[in-house]
Amino acid sequence: MLAVEREGVDQMQWKSNLDIWLTQLPEDDPLLSQLMQIQNENLLEEKFYKELEFGTGGMRGIMGPGTNRLNIYTVRKVALGLAKYILNTEIKVSQRSIVVGYDSRHQSKEFALEVAKTVGSFGVKAYLFKELSPTPVLSFAVRNLETSMGVMITASHNPSQYNGLKVFGEDGAQLTSKAADQVLDHIKNAGSDLVLDVADEKKLLHDGMLAYIGEEVTDAYIEALQNIQYQGNLATRDLPIVFTALHGTATIPIRKAFDSYSFTNVYHVPEQELPDPNFSTVQSPNPEAAAAFELAIQCAKKYHAELILATDPDADRLGVALRNEVGEYSLLTGNQIGVLILHYMLEQKLRHGELPRNGVVIKTIATTEMTRAIGAKFDIKIVDVLIGFKYIAEKILEFEQTDEYTFLFGFEESHGYLIEDFVRDKDAVQTALYLAEMAAMYKSQGTTIYQVLQEIYKEFGYYRETTTSVILEGKDGADQINNILEFFRNNPPEQIHLSTVVKIEDYVTKKEIDVVTGREIEMEMVLPTSNVLKYYLDDGSWIVIRPSGTEPKCKFYFAVKAENELIAIEKLKGLENFVLHYVQSNISTSVCYSEI
Repeated sequence: MLAVEREGVDQMQWKSNLDIWLTQLPEDDPLLSQLMQIQNENLLEEKFYKELEFGTGGMRGIMGPGTNRLNIYTVRKVALGLAKYILNTEIKVSQRSIVVGYDSRHQSKEFALEVAKTVGSFGVKAYLFKELSPTPVLSFAVRNLETSMGVMITASHNPSQYNGLKVFGEDGAQLTSKAADQVLDHIKNAGSDLVLDVADEKKLLHDGMLAYIGEEVTDAYIEALQNIQYQGNLATRDLPIVFTALHGTATIPIRKAFDSYSFTNVYHVPEQELPDPNFSTVQSPNPEAAAAFELAIQCAKKYHAELILATDPDADRLGVALRNEVGEYSLLTGNQIGVLILHYMLEQKLRHGELPRNGVVIKTIATTEMTRAIGAKFDIKIVDVLIGFKYIAEKILEFEQTDEYTFLFGFEESHGYLIEDFVRDKDAVQTALYLAEMAAMYKSQGTTIYQVLQEIYKEFGYYRETTTSVILEGKDGADQINNILEFFRNNPPEQIHLSTVVKIEDYVTKKEIDVVTGREIEMEMVLPTSNVLKYYLDDGSWIVIRPSGTEPKCKFYFAVKAENELIAIEKLKGLENFVLHYVQSNISTSVCYSEI
């Protein structure tokens, strides 16, 4: 059994943090009332034993009182750090400013205003969206308005009790590790005082330090979407499509986007069309999950739709379901969506004489290797990066500066895609439009996306992948997640299911270990240090293990290739079951369960 080596709790530290809150919170603050009602000391410790972590993805957490919770005070401290960073960093854009957007979650609009008021207090101008908007539009706005940074108030596809801040640099991409570390230093230097004085909204508006932005930015984004269109006059744009925003931000941008492409039969799931911070029709607003498609499938059956599209609340991830050969709807994995887009894109660019000799596709190390097989057919370079879309965006910027490669497509298995780089984060709106265009093109040729996917498998092989998360919450959970990685690092299995481990890549030590010879060499890929392990098996399968950067999860990625679909599915399930049993046998099962 793998023991959890929990550090001795610093009782004085968390109680000191609690005392600061109890003494500094205004008497009429609802957070103080919530705090006074908590009698469970373990829960109080959980709320105050540390600061809510800020990293390269920004900050995300459960809302409520406490230093380890998201609230106006933790939001203001992040905003202070961003303002200090902007004021102390050489910038390329014309003004020291920030653009702030927000999604449909509880308190998102309030948190967005707090960011704007805080940075405005330090002399940094804030552009604040009047209405909720998707993350890709926020990324676009950073570039369109030429601001120093961008902030999106969202917790992506997390449950309704979560919220967060995604932070973007002046290129519209999520912050680099170096920039995030500098912001964190400024946050730490803010001290332990809870209440920060922030400027008044009306005064900031009067002084020109706050400006509200509206449809003009979204309309400019819609205009930029026209660049992804190959066929402007397809008669098949009347094919029925069902879309659900899962109570999030995408309804209006999707309407505008599809209208601009003259799609005439796009049906929105009525129960999920309007913003709802409780996400009341789904357990989780996650377009990766089959349960999120229940109402959309009902709607699709009513209208005989060929394609179902679903976005998460901030519209950076896209889920897809297709009508199959027996008239039912099959949910696609993130990898399947990616290879469909890639195959279609390369075919179209080749046909139109637009395929560059130095074209590049960027994917993460946990994304399907079918990408590499397709790239080889079209003589296109495939570049791997660490897990997280910010690493894809870093490579886009690098290739833009060096002219070494021409960016074609970037994607990760967790349903994140970027087709045109006027946005520098994953973009579900442009991806949804691209898939609709693809469906219309295939229909004009007498086929469907589903049929094309089967043909791709026949040509390139039966690749299959899945991701499993082990959820371990709280302080003990964080310790156990670290221990899981250390256990695998120090006790690597020699065999996994029916296959032998032949190579291990350790992204902490940056060593590649040949298990057969025992030889260790420096990894060829020049990637940042990260707590990730990748195991290669003798049958071509592989497994990646890493802690989630945004949720209390240890994530396991499994991938296989086989001569037919049934064998691939069987091999995949065997790998998954073996590893989960291996984990369950070596950690306390009382705080652990798997989510498939």
